[in-house]
Amino acid sequence: MRTILYIIQKEFLQVFRNRSMLPIIFVIPIVQLLVLVNAANLEMKKITMYVVDNDLSSTSRKLSNKFDGSPFYEIKKTSFNYQDAYADLLKDKADVVLQIPANFEKDLVRNNKASVQLVINAINGTSAGIINAYSNSILADFNKSVITEWKGLSAGNSTLQSINILPQYWYNPQLNYKNYMVPAVLVMLVTIVGLFLSSMNLVREKEIGTIEQINVTPIKKYQFIAGKLIPFWIIAIFELTIGLTIGKLVFNIPIVGNIGLIFLFASIYLIVILGLGLFLSTITNTQQQAMFLAFFLMMVFMMMSGIFTPTETMPNWAQKLNIINPVMYFMRVVRMIILKGSGIKDILNEIIAISVYAYIILSLAIWKYKKVA
Repeated sequence: MRTILYIIQKEFLQVFRNRSMLPIIFVIPIVQLLVLVNAANLEMKKITMYVVDNDLSSTSRKLSNKFDGSPFYEIKKTSFNYQDAYADLLKDKADVVLQIPANFEKDLVRNNKASVQLVINAINGTSAGIINAYSNSILADFNKSVITEWKGLSAGNSTLQSINILPQYWYNPQLNYKNYMVPAVLVMLVTIVGLFLSSMNLVREKEIGTIEQINVTPIKKYQFIAGKLIPFWIIAIFELTIGLTIGKLVFNIPIVGNIGLIFLFASIYLIVILGLGLFLSTITNTQQQAMFLAFFLMMVFMMMSGIFTPTETMPNWAQKLNIINPVMYFMRVVRMIILKGSGIKDILNEIIAISVYAYIILSLAIWKYKKVA
């Protein structure tokens, strides 16, 4: 045990003497948390709209006013020429074009139905889907108001019944996207610290030539690996503590569940990440190679972890492949505990899966490392 403590002490001294490593540990994760939580946002708050009103009736004005009165839409221009609107759409000066045809009001009066056209810029499929959902909601509300006004529902002159919908959103009542993103960025923070630093640490020993000196010492294999990984485990836990503090004080995220469960799962998760970093360091010879492989794996893991969209929406083959993605488990658990207040029974399957993962990857890394002179 004393031998391991000496190695840990040596590792901490090495970390704090390395000026290039200190920003990676303390500056970059905090900047990521403060910047990405505000920048990585799928909410559409300023949808620029171009209105082509060929009817110029009171009803068409009510429809355009419906969009203009929404906090999500901003009507930039109005015109009678669809080609002008289409040109702005091609130049990315408009996100959506609302075209109201001539005789719009007459068709509503005579035939009880009329058509409008929405042309949405769908280069970004996610944004287009959100714009379409918002627009359909506004059109449905306009349709309801027309029926109420023309059919006399308020006076009880129609057999049609009005249904009042009062939505209630569980776990995130205000639909604050920051509550969803802060746990995700915390996972990124811990993963970057654990994976990058552990993958570069052993390789650095190879580059400066001290690995041969360590190999000829009577230090046992498990002592060397434990002394190498424990410091970064402590640093990553420290980073998680800072991240949770910033999330609560700066972004006021509602931590509903038990924080101890987050640290329990994070402790096992970090064994996986550190073991993966150690494995990368055993198959590379330079820090550049280790960083490249670590960056490649991290990008794949992050994009498939459900950071922006649920993993359930991925194709079946991707969901099956995602079983070997440790970031996905941590992402899910952190959100469940922070937002839903999930207990240990709710995350038991994830704990078992990540524990098995930790045993396998750490065993593989230890087996791959050869302590030879």
